[in-house]
Amino acid sequence: MTTRERPDGDPGVVVVGAGYAGLTTASRLADAGIDVVVLEAGDSVGGRVVSEVTASGVRVDHGGQWIGPTQRRFHALAARFGCATFPTWETGRHVEVWHDGTSVGYSGAAPDTGPGIAEYERVTALLDELARTVDLAEPWATPRFGEFDALSAREFFRSQTRDEDALRRLALAVQGVWCAEPREISLFHVLFYLASAGGYEQLMETRGCAQDARFTDGADAVARAMAAALGDRVRLGDPVRSIRQTADGVEVTTGRTVVRAARVVVAVPPAVLERIAFDPVLPPDRLGWARHSPMGRVAKVHAVYDTPFWRAAERSGIATLYGESPVGVVFDNSPEDASRGVLVAFVYGDRLDRWAACDEATRRSAVLAALSEVAGPGEPIEYVEKIWPHEGWTVGGYECFVTPGGWTAHGRDGWRAPAGRVHWAGTETASVWNGYIDGAISSGERAAGEVISALEVVEQPG
Repeated sequence: MTTRERPDGDPGVVVVGAGYAGLTTASRLADAGIDVVVLEAGDSVGGRVVSEVTASGVRVDHGGQWIGPTQRRFHALAARFGCATFPTWETGRHVEVWHDGTSVGYSGAAPDTGPGIAEYERVTALLDELARTVDLAEPWATPRFGEFDALSAREFFRSQTRDEDALRRLALAVQGVWCAEPREISLFHVLFYLASAGGYEQLMETRGCAQDARFTDGADAVARAMAAALGDRVRLGDPVRSIRQTADGVEVTTGRTVVRAARVVVAVPPAVLERIAFDPVLPPDRLGWARHSPMGRVAKVHAVYDTPFWRAAERSGIATLYGESPVGVVFDNSPEDASRGVLVAFVYGDRLDRWAACDEATRRSAVLAALSEVAGPGEPIEYVEKIWPHEGWTVGGYECFVTPGGWTAHGRDGWRAPAGRVHWAGTETASVWNGYIDGAISSGERAAGEVISALEVVEQPG
């Protein structure tokens, strides 16, 4: 198969970014017989899904790490490449640590009692009810679309309850999912996101939900396998500087070369677009959408111990912290064989801003103090930070969120509509599991389909 628009001697399509969206796009195009090249600024594939083997021999996920049962595209790819998963560790009792220093232990998916729990559950049930009205294919067709998008999540929460503990729970939920503060995010975007995942519980819980399982060899194992299958079509360490649309194609300029093609798929977060010069300038709605879609603010910190010692005390290592600690959420991130004990601490939003401004020793001390509250006293053999806003190419994590008014002003034409010969992929453009790896994969499938249609792929005789 070939493409009618393909310039002689050049690939039919350039894909910018070798995360899951870009790799899926390239794989689908290659399967369709279209010559494709993937240009990745960083030195590894996977994008915001990246793991490493630490000095103690443990592989830790610095970005996206989980897979849930309803994330079917991700499961299909994992099965295709033989990438094994195992259930997220949750043995023992979980704990909530409150702003007044009290700790409340509980078992199961969520606490049945505790400060603010009744009001929290009432408001989250209302969120689910409203999310069921969202049109995922055409979000702007949702009833009360403009009304919801004009409000921040914080404004909505405070209009529904005066219970400060319930508001603390709601705030931590927003921080944990979007790495943002409730004042920053559009209520409509919250509802859209809930709808795309299948409900509030799907986002928040472990077993049977978004945090159900982890990958034995890291969540980027599937991306590494996809890149290996694409071979030399993937070029690392080659950041795209500019994209120029011409009369018969596109010219993509990197630090090394100029690549000419018929079409380009840009598979990076909207907030990163300002690093690429476009000629002609992108349409106003696409620019407006990008400006209303900042990256989240988060750090992941792994503490590695000789053993998962907390389990001997029937503690799970899973916790939510509502006080002054920089840490908001903790999980047991030990390897499948429990050869080491690993706790991962998440630092979000405003807490991240304050914590990241401190020196390394102060940051470490604050995180380890929080982990001691959760797991009991213990000295790690290794401590590893990943502060996503300090990353060179992604400028935050894990996904963009939409600020109030962004969907109304720019969603219809700015969300994922092509700009001439420029197409868009990335988890932020997905209708199902938006913001997750599964959403990145579906976005790559959609973008590849758009390009195949645009190129009028035809079967060549004999």
